[in-house]
Amino acid sequence: MAIEFSERLKALPPYLFKELDRVRDEVKSRGVDVIDLGVGDPDRPTPAFVVEALDRAAADPANHKYPVYSGMNSFREVVADWYRKRHNVDLVPHLEVCSLIGSKEGIANFPLAFVNPGDVVLCPEPSYPVYRSGTLFAGGEAAFMPLLEKNAFLPDLRAVPEETLEKATAIWVNYPNNPTGAAASLEFYYELLAFAEKWDLIACSDAAYSEMTSRPKPHPSILEVPGAKARAIEFHSLSKTFNMTGWRIGWAAGNETLIRGLGLVKSNVDSGVFQAVQLAAMKALDSDHREVAEMGRLYAERRAVLCEALDRVGIGYLHTDYTFYVWARVPRGLDSKGFCAKLLNDAGVVCTPGNGFGPSGEGFVRFALVQEVPRLKEAAERIEALKF
Repeated sequence: MAIEFSERLKALPPYLFKELDRVRDEVKSRGVDVIDLGVGDPDRPTPAFVVEALDRAAADPANHKYPVYSGMNSFREVVADWYRKRHNVDLVPHLEVCSLIGSKEGIANFPLAFVNPGDVVLCPEPSYPVYRSGTLFAGGEAAFMPLLEKNAFLPDLRAVPEETLEKATAIWVNYPNNPTGAAASLEFYYELLAFAEKWDLIACSDAAYSEMTSRPKPHPSILEVPGAKARAIEFHSLSKTFNMTGWRIGWAAGNETLIRGLGLVKSNVDSGVFQAVQLAAMKALDSDHREVAEMGRLYAERRAVLCEALDRVGIGYLHTDYTFYVWARVPRGLDSKGFCAKLLNDAGVVCTPGNGFGPSGEGFVRFALVQEVPRLKEAAERIEALKF
């Protein structure tokens, strides 16, 4: 019997980070001391008080049963309280918040609830690949909005063709942005929601990196715009905020119908988030966020180490205080893939080619600040020694 993948699976490009792991491991097998600045996975552990909360909750037999699909009421109440304190946004917890098995799961499943075959979804590029893959799995078509340096890596909404907009159902944005590290203003979200209202679009905001900053003032949320809940949904995660990537815990918040639709999909494909993990996440969200602020300062220090080296060799980059990425321009005479290959083979430094996130990323690479300062200094010295 000849077994073949489905057409929807065949339509997907190779998953970028899986391929990065393969190439990195191949070089390591040759005995090279590799410094991995590729995948954005925090290197510091989850705060101890969160781990201790999980230990206590996991030992309670009450948490060993199937969880509620859309999240414990107490978890959703803590999320709503976090929005009120952080963004002055009021949410009805049991109607406007849904727990997620990490924001990736919610982003991938969301189109199944609201995108019909043939519908168009506006996706930024370069970007996180799941906006596109989730759209394809739902039978939709991804129409790309290039994020260009001349536009501060914000989408030019006026450049989207009218014939595309007439078929569009939803629009995705992601700020602070992966891979560029660009930020958005509250004014941008006003503009985005006016655009979405004009063309009757669902506005989807991925805010997974909003807390990764050394700034005391939070990055704005799309839900801060008056009336946003009429058509907006925001996806968030504890993965990067509290170094909890492996825990798989996040949430969606916003329009009641959008939350209910996502919850209906989830009730048919998963059984919710382990209650012990939700209880530990509540401890994290309800804390004073001291550890989050400390990580913001640490990433700022790491960014300075790498960027000072890039300055010395004449490699440009986006100046930003958000995310734990550095979006750097490729030296003249090389393309994104060639520059990454040279860094890996000649310096043992892994970074991600910008065009792996979309064609507009050509000419850039992404460095993830996921090594301690001494190791980053070594990576910087290796890059300088190549004398671009």
